[in-house]
Amino acid sequence: MTAPAAEAAAALTTGALARRLGVSPTTIRSWESRYGIGPARRAPGRHRRWEPQDVAVLEEMCRLTARGTAPAEAARLALTARTAPAAPVTPAARTAPARARALPPRPSPTVPAPGGTTLPVGAVRPECRGLARAAVRLDAPEMARILRRSIDDLGTVTAWTEVMTPALRAAGRKWAVEGERCVDVEHLLSWHVSAALRRAAEREDQPPGPAALLAGMPTELHALPLEALAAGLAERGLPFLMFGAALPPEALMEAVHRTGPPAVLLWSQVARTADRALAHRVARTTWGPHGARTGPVVLAAGPGWAGPRRPPGTLRPRDLAGALDQLERLLR
Repeated sequence: MTAPAAEAAAALTTGALARRLGVSPTTIRSWESRYGIGPARRAPGRHRRWEPQDVAVLEEMCRLTARGTAPAEAARLALTARTAPAAPVTPAARTAPARARALPPRPSPTVPAPGGTTLPVGAVRPECRGLARAAVRLDAPEMARILRRSIDDLGTVTAWTEVMTPALRAAGRKWAVEGERCVDVEHLLSWHVSAALRRAAEREDQPPGPAALLAGMPTELHALPLEALAAGLAERGLPFLMFGAALPPEALMEAVHRTGPPAVLLWSQVARTADRALAHRVARTTWGPHGARTGPVVLAAGPGWAGPRRPPGTLRPRDLAGALDQLERLLR
C-alpha cells in the first residue's frame, strides 16, 4: 500500500470521529463551519476524512471546552497548536542513534468508543460535558484532571451536584438501555469519581471533637454519595468516621457505642435498603453517666428514606448541601 493510500485508510469519517470524541456529528460540523476546524486536506467530491493530525485538533478542542474555555478561543488555540512550527532539533538529538529517531510517535491515550455511544447530559456545566466525553472515550487521565479541577475550583457541593451527578446519571441511563455494551463507561466513570472524592476527603489528622459517623445501610451497596459527604466534611474541617456501604447491623451498633457520635448519617439509595427498625435502634442508643446520658441524632439520607419510611425523630436532609449544614450544626 502506498503512503497516500495508507493515510487514507487510517483517516476517520465524521461519524466515526464523533463516536471517538463522544460528541454528535452535528457538533463537529458546527465547529467546522463556525471556527474552521476541518480536515487539513480535502479531496473534491468525496466525504470528509479526518486524518490523525485533524483528530488531534478536535481532541484538544474538546479538552479546552471541557475546562471552561469559550469555543471560539478553544478553536483558535487548537488550530494554533496544529500550525505551530516543529521544535528545532537539538545537538543531542542529532547524535542520537538512527533507530531511536525513527521510532513512531506514541499513540493517543484516548480510545474509540463503541459505535454510537454518547452520554446525553443535557444543559450542564462545561466540566460535566467534558467529563461525559472523556468517559465515552475511556480517557482516564482526562477524567481524573476534570474531576480534580472541578473539586478544587468549584468546591465539593457544586462539583458533586453539577459535574459528577449528571454524568453518572447519564451513564446509568445508558447502561439501563444498552446493558453490558455501556457498562465499561459506567464502571470507569464511577471509579474515577470515587477516587477524586476520596482524594478530597483524605487528611493526616482528625479535627478535634466528636466525629459524625457515616454509613450505608446493611444491604446498601451505593457508596458514592457517602464519599461526596465525607469530602464535603473534610472541606469544612469537620470530624467524621466513614464506614462506607453495607455496614452490618451489629458492626454499626458497635461503632456507635465505641465512638459516641453526636450524629449518625445512614444512607439508603432505594426503599428496600431502608431499615426503619435499625435506624430507630441507633437513635435510641445512649451513653454516659446516669442523669447525663446522651445519644446521637440520626440523619436518614438518600431517596430510600422518602415518604413514610423515615423513622420518627430523625432528620431528613434533602441534598448534599443540606446534609453538610445539618451535620455542621450538630458537630459545632
